[in-house]
Amino acid sequence: MSSVAETEIEVLSHGTVTPKNGMNVRQPYQHQKNAMANLDLMDKADAYSTLVVLPTGGGKTYTASLWLLKHALNRRKKILWIAHRQMLLDQAAVSFQEYAYAESLPNITAFRYRIVSGAPSHDRSIDIVPTDDLVIASKDSIGRNLGALDAWLAGTDEVYLVVDEAHHATAKTYRKIIDYVEARVKHTKLIGLTATPFRTAEQERGLLARIFRDGVRGGRRVAGDIGITYQIGLKDLINRQILSQPIFESCYTEEDYGAALGKDDWERIMQLDTLPDDLASQIADSAPRNRLIVETYKKKAKTYGQTIVFAVNVVHAITLAKLFNHAGISANFIVSDVRDMVTGVRISREIIKQRIKEFREGKLKVLVNVNILTEGVDLPQTKTVFLARPTVSTILMTQMIGRALRGTAAGGTSEAYIVSFVDDWNEHIAWVNPESIFTGDGNDFVDNPLTRQQHEIRLIAISKIEEFASIVDASIDTTALEAVPFEKRIPLGMYAFTWLEENGMDHSYQVMVYDSTQAAYAEMMDALPKLFETFGSDDEYLSDEVLHDMATQCRDTFFLGEMIPSYDEQDIIHVLQYYAQKESAPEFYTFDAINRGKLDVAAIARQIFDEDMGPRKKAEYVNDLWDRSDDNMLRLFFGRKQYFWKQLDIELMKLSGVGIGGGETNVTYGKKKLGEMALSEIARYNPAYEKELRDGAFAAAKDEEGYYTCAACGRRDKSRIPFQVDHIVPMNRGGKSVPENLQILCRSCNGRKGDR
Repeated sequence: MSSVAETEIEVLSHGTVTPKNGMNVRQPYQHQKNAMANLDLMDKADAYSTLVVLPTGGGKTYTASLWLLKHALNRRKKILWIAHRQMLLDQAAVSFQEYAYAESLPNITAFRYRIVSGAPSHDRSIDIVPTDDLVIASKDSIGRNLGALDAWLAGTDEVYLVVDEAHHATAKTYRKIIDYVEARVKHTKLIGLTATPFRTAEQERGLLARIFRDGVRGGRRVAGDIGITYQIGLKDLINRQILSQPIFESCYTEEDYGAALGKDDWERIMQLDTLPDDLASQIADSAPRNRLIVETYKKKAKTYGQTIVFAVNVVHAITLAKLFNHAGISANFIVSDVRDMVTGVRISREIIKQRIKEFREGKLKVLVNVNILTEGVDLPQTKTVFLARPTVSTILMTQMIGRALRGTAAGGTSEAYIVSFVDDWNEHIAWVNPESIFTGDGNDFVDNPLTRQQHEIRLIAISKIEEFASIVDASIDTTALEAVPFEKRIPLGMYAFTWLEENGMDHSYQVMVYDSTQAAYAEMMDALPKLFETFGSDDEYLSDEVLHDMATQCRDTFFLGEMIPSYDEQDIIHVLQYYAQKESAPEFYTFDAINRGKLDVAAIARQIFDEDMGPRKKAEYVNDLWDRSDDNMLRLFFGRKQYFWKQLDIELMKLSGVGIGGGETNVTYGKKKLGEMALSEIARYNPAYEKELRDGAFAAAKDEEGYYTCAACGRRDKSRIPFQVDHIVPMNRGGKSVPENLQILCRSCNGRKGDR
């Protein structure tokens, strides 16, 4: 590999954890102590398979990681922790790191962890090495390459296998992993963690009972109907103030949907808990219903506080977030990546993380989502849940309302508001009433026979998503901007354009262009005819999938190398939407006449610092600058006043010599060579090298006549647009991101290779 490819970068995906001195500041609650005591009893067996059932908010990950630190890692026993979402993997890793205290680990000086998934920020299954003590992996990554566990398990006579959100363990991939490990390790100790086991659905009950066979009853180990080591109900945790006291409210929409349903629709809803696409679209598009949701919050905003809204589908989520913002309520939406097979729309994990972070920090009052916040995300400040979608699933209802149930004893709120938006279904559908979750002893979860396979076919229709794709995240990464001279951070101009949405509404948009992105945008605009020809698209309204693929092609062709400020994928998508309708590039307007001195934040900070303005005078001065900006450039550039304030405070801290840094850590993060990373991951650390690799692959495929040639089918073209850079030996088989392992394939050949 080249010297650059050999460059080692610190990564979070693996590392060494050193026990902290002192006592763990977070002491377990009584129910967590009881769960760990029962696990102690269960652990006397050489091998077992059991469930730990704690309601949402009961601290499953904390309880399990604290117990495993002492009983597995401290005894130098290996742990394989399996989950199905990246956020669950990251959450588990953080928990093991945060609660690794010497009191739990007296026999070891450190342990090694590794996070494995298909995400670029994680390691791959082939990276697992025998010296790893804790492997936290996605079920798909391990399920596709079970052989990667062989060397890791070799010579091991005892292993702890943890399945997070274990009610999914009946799915084929989970069962393959469990069987594979149990066949190779004599003493496999299987622990399933869940808030919502299937208790009365006969098929699921039977499958779970075959997987989790051992439990604890009356202070002794038993084998029987779905082995459960410990279980506690919602009511008990509410009484202990670990969970909030729920307050239920109902808002009647006066929308009649029952009459539109046929018998097949009723059966589909009851069996799969999914609405027909046309009906879901009808609900999502209902202006009166959506207004009611927003107005309901607005009337009691102080009471409801930070609120999570569960929407019907992706279109609904985007629409509601847009309406909340128009009403002056800070909101955003999150939906799963298409590869999660839940919602059928792409949104990067990084964007999801950022928006959840903004909600956690109080920057967002409302977070609208489709299913993504049902499992495993810790948001204790959530006070209210809006149920803007109905469900026949008790499990899903439990997960949804659980988002707001963090009690005062657990750093949350004393009361939680559960607000249901009730439609008229003519009593055809037995929708779950959220209050019913708290009836009985709270321990038995009755649900319809929803298997994991059935969950995975919940693909939400996205054919009209472009109608609502006008929401753009206005936040800017201030850390990266600090390194750029201020004059480079002022836009040179903008592409301003208007097009008709499919519903006939005018849509206006502006794309800010900076010195860093000017050349890339100019090249992209020139290449738009070739781009549309390559994709064979002459539709006036492009699907979301095509828009995403075209935007990715533009990024990999034109927007390479370091760009600060960078481009926004949504900007490219809107340009593509405009071109699809107009068949011409939008017009560029320069800002040559702008007095850039008005935007010099460093100069504004210097004046505040030199005049030693107090808080009141500083506020008056800054507000006056913002309000009297006659050409509106302050607001145009910064977008939001709070970002302007934040940037100003950064400049003031520089002048005062105040540093910005983090605290100490007990984790020594591992290092990975650039050449061992995917190209998209290299772009995060060394965008110039990513550009060099991509340019080099194209240069090697270019002949004397200036044609590029597909390495598979031989297609030739003088434009780079029809081609993609590909690894000759795939990375999941040990291939590297180095020049000799890169080639170019046309889109068709690359797609076929990916399918294989």
